[in-house]
Amino acid sequence: MSQYFEVHPDNPQVRLLKQAAQILHRGGVCAVPTDSSYALVCHLDDKAAAESLRRIRQVDERHHLTLLCRDLSELGRYARVDNRQYRLLKLGTPGPYTFILEATKEVPRRVSHPSRRTTGLRVPDHRVTQELLAVLEQPLLATTLIPPGESEPLNDPHEIRDRFEHVLQAVVDAGACPMEPTTVIDYSGDEPVLLRQGRGPLQRLGL
Repeated sequence: MSQYFEVHPDNPQVRLLKQAAQILHRGGVCAVPTDSSYALVCHLDDKAAAESLRRIRQVDERHHLTLLCRDLSELGRYARVDNRQYRLLKLGTPGPYTFILEATKEVPRRVSHPSRRTTGLRVPDHRVTQELLAVLEQPLLATTLIPPGESEPLNDPHEIRDRFEHVLQAVVDAGACPMEPTTVIDYSGDEPVLLRQGRGPLQRLGL
């Protein structure tokens, strides 16, 4: 049975976020709000939790998981970014964009793409997620909460609790989120390549 935390979307209660962070530190998988939809998250360094997250979503090791970072400087610890890439990232952070970049040694090999050594990274523009990342003091491993066999992400925390309470350790309820996934840009090569058009407009990135 998952724990359920109702937090204020603009002024989240730090006490509740600390409890959620403790669950993550103990290897739990949680549902949290973002600026695109709800996401499944776990501790970056917990192998068993990452495997559980993949099982819940029913995705294999070639599916890019995403690192949720607090800001652009933290993102730079986990991805190799040159000046040209940095300018594009600066336009899209914080915001509903996921960037596929070459991972640094800070990223465990088991959570990067097995053949390309790339990983997804983003800086969410959501107060609750940002405050949770501040409590944790490190990025979270994440994937959009799209139920297996479906194409649309979930944005209703009550529905998430009803459907996933036996496989999740916690649900952080900050109200409904937008029901659209992030825009995904592969910037691991010479030029940015659009992999998925989502909530983030390409115009903001100058593309």
